[in-house]
Amino acid sequence: MAAGRGGYPHLTGRAMNILSIQSHVAYGHVGNSAAVPVLQRIGCEVWPVHTVQFSNHPGYGQWRGRVFEADMIHDIVAGIAERGVFPTCDGVLSGYLGSAAIGDAVLAAVATVKAANADARYCCDPVIGDIEGGIYVRSDVAEFMRRRMVAVADIVTPNRFELEYLTGGVAATRAAALAAIEAVRALGPRVVLVTSLETQETPQHSIDLLACDASGRFLLRTPKLELSVHGAGDAIAALFFVHYLRTASVAEALSRAASSIFGLLQRTANAKAEEILLVEAQEELVAPSRIFRAEPI
Repeated sequence: MAAGRGGYPHLTGRAMNILSIQSHVAYGHVGNSAAVPVLQRIGCEVWPVHTVQFSNHPGYGQWRGRVFEADMIHDIVAGIAERGVFPTCDGVLSGYLGSAAIGDAVLAAVATVKAANADARYCCDPVIGDIEGGIYVRSDVAEFMRRRMVAVADIVTPNRFELEYLTGGVAATRAAALAAIEAVRALGPRVVLVTSLETQETPQHSIDLLACDASGRFLLRTPKLELSVHGAGDAIAALFFVHYLRTASVAEALSRAASSIFGLLQRTANAKAEEILLVEAQEELVAPSRIFRAEPI
């Protein structure tokens, strides 16, 4: 890894168009409330479709709002299609689903976009749960992601818990995590990014990320920051997806995404903020304070 601040190339020119189908909160930064500002800051047009609208993340213990019906997702996507813009859509990004029926709507949207643009790619962030809290989505949603969505995705971005759920194994070692990644790739995705990975080989006070495709396997390690905020997984999935589309390099996409997220989280930790400082620290998205390099393993 190397320290230093500098802007990223490939952030100018034609803006990419991303259809992002995720949750939305009025207060805070999770789901589309994280992905949209992140992608806009790095020069993307984002067409957000919300699967839910809540007042805030449910992790606060209290929230208001509702899960939207799958018919509404179909309707919004159909309305975008009627604008004739899907031939220019570079990718579809999905995250939290409120129901398995919404998952069907997401897959229908992916099929519609790819029919209009065969070069478009689909990134599935399989939001299922985490090590600390276990599964926090409905059981039908978790199973739908495992049985249907992963197979359709070009890119998947699970955390360690979700990787284990998708494969039915335990990724307690790096070798086990790599084997699980290959098991996921065998289902269909060409690229797998695993976030928030701690194995027996991870040093204390550190956190690992692994990214793999046909070109190789890459590890990136950062210091582990002591903070409890939501949305980092949503933000890094969005960043990794677009940086991969732009560079066609898993290693470069991992380096850029992880460096930006670390900078955001470090600024958030220093401020003792309860939400990621996506606005205040947005320069980290285009010129991170510290660059971490992915290394082949």
